[in-house]
Amino acid sequence: MEFNISQVWRYSLMLMLLVGKSTFAGILLFILDILSAITYCWLFADGYDPLDPNGNIAITFDITQYTDDGYVARVTIQNFYQYRLVGKPGWRIGWTWANNEVIWSMSGAFATKQGNCTAFKYQQPHCCMKTPHIADLMPGALPQNMSDGCCHGGVLAASAINPRESYSSFEIKVGNLGRNSSESKPLNLTLLAPGPGYTCGAIEDTDPTKSSVIGGRREEQVFRTWKSTCTYSSYIANQKPVCCASLSTFYSATISSCPNCTCACREPGQNTTKCIRDDKSLWQPSSLSSPHIVRCTNHMCPVRVHWHVKNNYRDYWRVKLTISNYDYNKSLSNWNVLIQHPGFSKPALTYSFNSTLLSSAGVPDDVALFWGLENYNSDVLTADDTQVGSVTTDIILEKDLKIFTLDNGWALPRKVYINGENCEMALPDTFPGLPSGSSKQEATGAHFMLLFLLVLHLTLNLKHVSS
Repeated sequence: MEFNISQVWRYSLMLMLLVGKSTFAGILLFILDILSAITYCWLFADGYDPLDPNGNIAITFDITQYTDDGYVARVTIQNFYQYRLVGKPGWRIGWTWANNEVIWSMSGAFATKQGNCTAFKYQQPHCCMKTPHIADLMPGALPQNMSDGCCHGGVLAASAINPRESYSSFEIKVGNLGRNSSESKPLNLTLLAPGPGYTCGAIEDTDPTKSSVIGGRREEQVFRTWKSTCTYSSYIANQKPVCCASLSTFYSATISSCPNCTCACREPGQNTTKCIRDDKSLWQPSSLSSPHIVRCTNHMCPVRVHWHVKNNYRDYWRVKLTISNYDYNKSLSNWNVLIQHPGFSKPALTYSFNSTLLSSAGVPDDVALFWGLENYNSDVLTADDTQVGSVTTDIILEKDLKIFTLDNGWALPRKVYINGENCEMALPDTFPGLPSGSSKQEATGAHFMLLFLLVLHLTLNLKHVSS
């Protein structure tokens, strides 16, 4: 397990900067938040997501029929992640054959390379590669090439958003095993969805899959089932953040912007190979030759999520949530945003997005998932020469009078994710504060030292556990 001590101290220093300007109650609140963030750093290094502890992608091989020299199998790819989708250009799986297997035919998917099949003179296999790589067919595939559950272009929806489209399957006819040879499990399973980040376990025997037919009056069972589970790690997939979150409130003119150089550092000068300024006089279509180019900002992130505390009523409070796309070449298709905040413990009304609460056992704050309305704002368009692409909604939340407060940043989110990727938050010392004049109990040197020792103790303990 790799434990990132530098991230722990980053959060620690953020907290220490806040100590000198907060009430003691505020310090205690942020101690809990920072300790939670430290724990996330430790757990995420191993691919575990505390907000989705049962999330994974399961790949199952069901042998449904035996042939003279092999077998026919149905392969199913099931996305059990609640809020992590597999977007375009879609999944691609691969494995290594244990023996000299070939793929005679496929329906619902295809092998990207046929390989050298010159040894088969009278029947041409679909693929003779020792390590085949399989991709999904597009929705417009010919009927004779399709199978049940196939042909979504490799896109798998998040299970909490659209469970009916969170899986894909295809059929494969495997041969060249000989009449007296038994089948062997494939080895070294890999999953690109669509890029790196997934690590798959060994393919193991499991209980044969059962299914109901004749309207549920009869149960049938396959001959044999193999299964592997793949888990995602942001630390493997991304060398740098891909999103940031900024914050603002109605009671303060301060805007907590995304930290400088969150996703990259802006190069000096005008338009560069990394970004384009928003000055129309400098904008040229030829500047878009790079596949990943964004609008020039201090944070240089392709995506920003903004949380604005808009109004405070007697029994309710209102938030405006905005997702902005700064990328000139890539739209955000089927996006979703996850917000962790204790205010979601009470009913909330969302105007322009779909929303649901997620179960998150062991996480101190409630978690809400938001996504776009189909054929309305399910895609965040690319930026252009006049503006960035964006979608927005107002959220009205009922107050829990036992915990609601505008003090010490309570109304701001604890964690923000876009399509399952963590968004780097603004620093706590930049959080909007209530107008001056309210009585505060200033933090003392003893509070600061106690906090320092607490963080140091936790850091050393976690480092010892991870080693």
